Amino acid sequence: HVQLVESGGGLVQPGGSLRLSCAASGRTFINFAMGWFRQAPGKEREFVAAIREISDTKYYTDSVKARFTIARDNAKSTVYLQMNSLKPEDTAVYYCAANRVFTRLEDAWDYWGEGTQVTVSS
Repeated sequence: HVQLVESGGGLVQPGGSLRLSCAASGRTFINFAMGWFRQAPGKEREFVAAIREISDTKYYTDSVKARFTIARDNAKSTVYLQMNSLKPEDTAVYYCAANRVFTRLEDAWDYWGEGTQVTVSS
């Protein structure tokens, strides 16, 4: 079993930045793909970014490319999501997820955090 705890959410103005963190425990972190998903009010949860196990290959949804960066620190068992140039449409609850292998299919991810709220508003 893997436990995930997100932090770093909050209120930010359009154009601002936030860095989300997700601390993992319970299994060998390097063996897991790590992902970030988000759910906006009234919408389904969607894939945002992921970083593969071992190879660190990164994936992003088109709407966040060039603005968001995912990174992992295996020594700290932590994955980060640096979010720059934030837009009101980025407002959502952001969830950290872990899985043995990378997939864009939300239903296939085995472990989830509780989520952290990100609100982009002036």
